[in-house]
Amino acid sequence: MIARLDPPPGFEQASNLRQQVRATGLDPDYWYAVEEVRNIKPGTVVEIIFWKRSIALYRSNDGSFHALENRCAHRQIKLSLGDVQGCKLVCAYHGWEYDQEGRRVDIIHDASKGGLPKPSIRAYPVKVRYGLVWLFPGNPERAEERQIPDIPELEGPERWACVPLSFTWSAHHSMIIDNVSDFTHAHLHRRYRPFEGATLTRCETIGDNVHLAYDTKVGRGRISGRFVDHRQLDTNHMDLCFEYPYQWSNTDDAIKHWLFVLPIDERTTRVFFMFYFKSLKIPLLPVHIPRFAMATVLKLSNRMLIAPLLDQDRYAVEAEQLGYEKHWDAPPIEFNPVVKAFQNVTVRKWQEYLAREAENGRAVA
Repeated sequence: MIARLDPPPGFEQASNLRQQVRATGLDPDYWYAVEEVRNIKPGTVVEIIFWKRSIALYRSNDGSFHALENRCAHRQIKLSLGDVQGCKLVCAYHGWEYDQEGRRVDIIHDASKGGLPKPSIRAYPVKVRYGLVWLFPGNPERAEERQIPDIPELEGPERWACVPLSFTWSAHHSMIIDNVSDFTHAHLHRRYRPFEGATLTRCETIGDNVHLAYDTKVGRGRISGRFVDHRQLDTNHMDLCFEYPYQWSNTDDAIKHWLFVLPIDERTTRVFFMFYFKSLKIPLLPVHIPRFAMATVLKLSNRMLIAPLLDQDRYAVEAEQLGYEKHWDAPPIEFNPVVKAFQNVTVRKWQEYLAREAENGRAVA
């Protein structure tokens, strides 16, 4: 039997919900986490990709962040190949300089003395919050009406400790959202046991959000479970939400997390996880870890426990991506209703975005 080599259908050609969602991007009229602040030093530039759109993110020498369309107006070379001088981004080829608004402000070669036009390129709104750099890739006029998610526990003098984790996974963003909220895959994590015995108790779509809850035993791992005070916390229930395009969970208002995805293309996604805890206990003792030591403990936990756990999810969704590409026309089988609910919202939001762009006469990649 000859294996099927046809590519999966695009969004308009998809015949079922699974095919549709695997071809969608995410609505750009939201704020997206694109990088950790600590990874971009002053005076450096990196390439960011939002759904096949290349963006040059740079940090001025004064520490401020800016983002420009990743091309020089002269020969279209990527500006992320250039360098930062003060608050300007300089093309590596001919030295054309752009300010933070995307205006060409200077060129250094002699041939420019004849009065060349001063084209501009697109600039993108950028903010910094929770140790992450956020970018608004959509209509800039909507940037102020949209808000970065509020996480009050991570602000103020009594804020909880949190150390972000970021990865690039070779899977479509919808597979990752499916994974982190579908608790029927406890078998995958049988070594670390972050949850077990999950029973779905709520699945409700309200507007663009899917609210769900599980009765499940949380944090019962052989090592990680020793840091959780199960006597004082109700770790037998978890609330979750796909708050398009973000995802979060909450266990007894004491163990929380957010997931922010950055869609790169149909098979690549950048992911940013933020796990934060009201407190943790010292293993084998009824004593809580001091607040000043929590960040250090989380750094160690990220490296030794959480990152290896998430690597199992990476392994699974990347294998699912490969399986989908080979067997995209296999009949869809799904037992957990939350997955279909996520996919319905994602497809609907993409359809709404396509309709807006068509109304404005713009094509979408």
